[in-house]
Amino acid sequence: MTLAKAMILAAGRGERMRPLTDSTPKPLLKVKGKPLIEWHIEALSRAGHESVVINTAWMEDRIVDALGDGSRWGMKIHYSLEGRDHGGALETGGGIAKAHPYLADVFWIVSADVYVPQFEFEEQAMRRFERSGLLAHLWLVPNPPFHTKGDFGIGANGLGVDGPGADGTRWTYANVALLTKALCARIAYGQHAQLAPLLFEGMRDQRIGVETYAGEWHNLGTPQQLEALNAATAAK
Repeated sequence: MTLAKAMILAAGRGERMRPLTDSTPKPLLKVKGKPLIEWHIEALSRAGHESVVINTAWMEDRIVDALGDGSRWGMKIHYSLEGRDHGGALETGGGIAKAHPYLADVFWIVSADVYVPQFEFEEQAMRRFERSGLLAHLWLVPNPPFHTKGDFGIGANGLGVDGPGADGTRWTYANVALLTKALCARIAYGQHAQLAPLLFEGMRDQRIGVETYAGEWHNLGTPQQLEALNAATAAK
C-alpha cells in the first residue's frame, strides 16, 4: 500500500450548517456546482498526489458512494470510517491518529469545509517542512468577521505562538497544514482528542511553523455563508 501524503478532514456533523446537513454531508455541499471536498481532491491530484485519506462519520456512506475509489482523479482514496468503527467523529486529533496506518510520516491536512481554490499542495513545501525538524506548519489568514479574535500569533522568529505575535495580533488558522505523525503519536487509536492543545503545546516548545496565505479563502460554517459565496460567484 502506498502511504498517503494528504488527509482531508470530513467527519464533522456540520451543526451550524443545518438544515442543509440534515440530508447532505457537509463535504458534499456545492460551491460553483461542485462538492466542496472535490475542490481539494482536484488540487491534490494536480500536485501529483497518488493517494489521499478521507475520514468520515456523519452520513459517511454518502461520501464513500459519491467519491468512490478516487480513480476518476487518478488517485487512490483511503477511507477512515469513524462512524462505522467508533459510532461517531473522533475530533481532529483523534481522527488523524486513527488514520495513521494510511499516512506517510509527513502529510498535508485540509478541512473539507474550507474553500481555498488557489491553494497548491506543493511538493517543495513538503520537502522544506521535512528538513525543518518541526512538528507542524500551519497556514494563517486574516481574521474573518465571524472570528475576529483569531487563533495564533507569529513570533519574531517566524514560528507560531500561543497568543498575540510579535506585531501584537493573532491570525486565523486556515485549516490547511503540514503535519508529522509525531504530533499525534500520543493519541490512542479510537480516542477522542482535539488537535488544538497539541498545537499550543508545540508552539510553546517552538516546534510549529506558520505562514500567511493571501489567496481566496472561505470557512463555510452556515447556510448563509454558503449562499453568499455561491451568489457572489454567480454574479461574476
